[in-house]
Amino acid sequence: MNNKQNHKRHKKSKSTEDLILTIDNGTQSIRALLFDLKGNLVAKSQLALEAYFSSQPGWAEQYPDYFWQKLGEVCQQLWQQNEVITQKLKQRVVAMTLTTQRGTVINLDKNGKPLRPAVLWLDQRLADIDGEYKGVIPWYWQVLFAVVGQTKMVNYFRRKAQANWFSQNQAELWQNTDKFLLLSGFLTYKLTNNFKDSIGCQVGYSPFSYKKQQWSSKLDWKWYALQIKPSMLPELVLPGESLGTLTAEAAETIGLDAGLAVIASASDKACEVLGSGCIEPNVASISYGTTATINTNNEKYVEPQSFLPPFPSAIPHHYNSEVMIYRGFWMVKWFKREFGQHESLQAVEQGIRPEILLDELVKQVPAGSMGLMLQPYWSPGLKNLDAKGALIGFGDVHTKAHIYRAILEGLAYGLKDGKQSIEKRQKKKITQLMVSGGGSQSDVAMQLTADIFNLPVHRPHTFETSGLGAAINVAVGLGYFEDYKQAVNTMTRTVKTFNPEQKHVELYQQLFEQVYLKMYRQLKPLYKSIKKITGYPE
Repeated sequence: MNNKQNHKRHKKSKSTEDLILTIDNGTQSIRALLFDLKGNLVAKSQLALEAYFSSQPGWAEQYPDYFWQKLGEVCQQLWQQNEVITQKLKQRVVAMTLTTQRGTVINLDKNGKPLRPAVLWLDQRLADIDGEYKGVIPWYWQVLFAVVGQTKMVNYFRRKAQANWFSQNQAELWQNTDKFLLLSGFLTYKLTNNFKDSIGCQVGYSPFSYKKQQWSSKLDWKWYALQIKPSMLPELVLPGESLGTLTAEAAETIGLDAGLAVIASASDKACEVLGSGCIEPNVASISYGTTATINTNNEKYVEPQSFLPPFPSAIPHHYNSEVMIYRGFWMVKWFKREFGQHESLQAVEQGIRPEILLDELVKQVPAGSMGLMLQPYWSPGLKNLDAKGALIGFGDVHTKAHIYRAILEGLAYGLKDGKQSIEKRQKKKITQLMVSGGGSQSDVAMQLTADIFNLPVHRPHTFETSGLGAAINVAVGLGYFEDYKQAVNTMTRTVKTFNPEQKHVELYQQLFEQVYLKMYRQLKPLYKSIKKITGYPE
């Protein structure tokens, strides 16, 4: 049955009672989510994940079958909930989809078996480009990169590419690699026995054309820069199209019927943008997750920064212009681990989340953290390869509460810097912000974001915006809605708006313009000296 026939079958039998199952495989947890056609989360199951293990410093790996095992467990846990059983919710599921963390890669042999642990997006290993790969890119590409000043970025791409590291350091394993997949492609294979993946999931170091949203042409420089053959890559389909149907084995694992439609969605960040209702470039999606991002959705190819491509949107043939702070709200986790033991213990005693007590700490600190300023480059990015994190302005008045607030403010400053870059590139002002991710549950974080951006900040009706965005892909793909605008109008909404407090806006604007925007430029020579002396970060 082809995709059009599959959609027609569902159009004939569709009901307002139908439910969509979304699997959201993040870095720290995996969730099984049931959404109705109004965007309501009617049932949820969640399992914590061991994010990764490290057999070498800087490595981040996990066994591929661990992800598959947890996917089965989280689904079976969902079906065992009393409400799911009594309301017969399982019987109302008409299709499923999955959205995953970006950039995690898996090697499969010719029998579809993993050859080694998956390498996660957090992994810091680097290939050697001064050895066997020197001069591998044709001279005319090298001349072009030199003319436009992008040689350093291209070399970073080559070093970060997992395929190049495998080819150099695990040559026999790489020769036995028949398929090289993202986590989304691997889980699709386990569900359907098809080597397919969504265009909306393609974010990473691969020969993918972000402009054309397809595998790169044969002459593209990426094929020369990467040790990847076209046969190793999956077939790409648009979000909303069929990836296949559940095999009998997969159906038994997750507790659903064989033959259930598996529909393509997109990566977790792309789905967050859609699930937050951000389909026009004037409404930006901020994600306060492990990686903090600001995104707009555009019909046109708009690079958020020079020579950095926009990623595929969850809406077919659209683009997400994204600026990323690599560690993002991971810094909150870091703060809890290093400074928040007291609040964490208190939270356990009171049966509440530690963030609630930390927010109480932040409320004791005035806007601007009494001059304490944070630059949130705990890990460098493509546009600031020499960067490190920085805290400046310390005095004896500062406490850990000031540090915590400075972290939240620093993240907002960093994303505001990204907002200005996106506005300049897309030639359209951002007038509203939708905020999702774990940080969106903090009223303090939401309010200071409104103050720093001087814009209204909206909290979506569900915390699970990534899962909801994936469900919207299914709802449109199966014909429940005519287009994405209609689906978003029906399935997304906001529950609370934080308006900027003008008494704080001017203070934050001065700190942003006179301090934050100058920090990296002033500190960059020192970062380079630190790297030269210590070798960190590599």
